[in-house]
Amino acid sequence: MSEVVIATELRDKFGKGAARKIRREDKVPVVLYGHGSEPRHLSLPGHELLLALRTPNVLIRLEGAVDELALPKGVQRDPIKGFLEHVDLLLVRRGEKVTVDIPVVVTGEVADGILDQQLVSVSVETEATHIPEGVEVDVEGLEVGTQITAADLKLPKGTSLAADPEALVLIVSAAPTAEPAAEGETAEAAPAEGAAAEGAESAE
Repeated sequence: MSEVVIATELRDKFGKGAARKIRREDKVPVVLYGHGSEPRHLSLPGHELLLALRTPNVLIRLEGAVDELALPKGVQRDPIKGFLEHVDLLLVRRGEKVTVDIPVVVTGEVADGILDQQLVSVSVETEATHIPEGVEVDVEGLEVGTQITAADLKLPKGTSLAADPEALVLIVSAAPTAEPAAEGETAEAAPAEGAAAEGAESAE
């Protein structure tokens, strides 16, 4: 897993006004916490941080005011414009285990029926500096009725399941069929047609 290097600056002013000023400078207010240490208040360059956060569970190497490794744990965006308002970063160490959610990537085509994916991500425990990008599930040739649970996932070496093993990841369901017309509807249509025929004879 690659690291993204981002420069940091300490910040000593807080509140909405201070945060707006930081964002006007194309920076993002950030809090770094973890390992029992006091939270550190930083500002990071907005564009670089935005690009880094496009990668799930990106490992960020902070340089400058602090020199640490961190994982994003909370991201606040403007609900309308989408820019970063605030980010929480979790301090990590090389070799330590962390619990994160990784994407479930489906490959292949089922033999018949409809594939219903229940989980798009799954919680795992893995080394902080070797977080897998995701876990693949090959559904090639699976038939109706097949179910895959979290316990069935083939996780990369060094990664263990942190989610409920019985959690349903996906199921292959039968394709819906057209429902036949109800008998009552057919029976009701017949007298109506007969009545129409009688009306025609009376008219003659």
